[in-house]
Amino acid sequence: MSTWKIREIQAEDNQQVRSLIREVLVEMGVPKVGTAYEDRSLDDMTKTYNAPKMAYFIVEENGKVIGSAGIAPLTGLEEEYCELQKMYFLPEARGRGIGMAMMQHCLDFAREQGFQKCYIETLPYMENARKLYRKTGFESVEKPLGNTGHYNCTVFLVKDLM
Repeated sequence: MSTWKIREIQAEDNQQVRSLIREVLVEMGVPKVGTAYEDRSLDDMTKTYNAPKMAYFIVEENGKVIGSAGIAPLTGLEEEYCELQKMYFLPEARGRGIGMAMMQHCLDFAREQGFQKCYIETLPYMENARKLYRKTGFESVEKPLGNTGHYNCTVFLVKDLM
């Protein structure tokens, strides 16, 4: 029986989510500029995702946030594309099927919002993340789409949601 659950972020989760994201980015050796590390949205994720067609979800286990991910319209291509944003998991969440469950949860939300495609950016050395994206049907595209502001991300993927 699983002891974790996926739910929408609440204000009391903001600090744990900010710490989780930055901790994982440092663990992965991600640059602190041009990536999610420096995003101002990390200071108040509930406020950031309190808008139409947006949601941010956390994985909670025993009162601790062990993973998170969100869906938002892709800036510049809002009508058709959403972006899978800030999907990160602490080491204790990895290898347990939690990432796949979170991915399905996010993609189901995106479909409910009427998005036709989902976009994500990552880095080449985030191998486990890339494996999960490919396993769920994301395919590489040659150049970035929209305007994410994450100029250090060099791997671009898209999934058809229809």
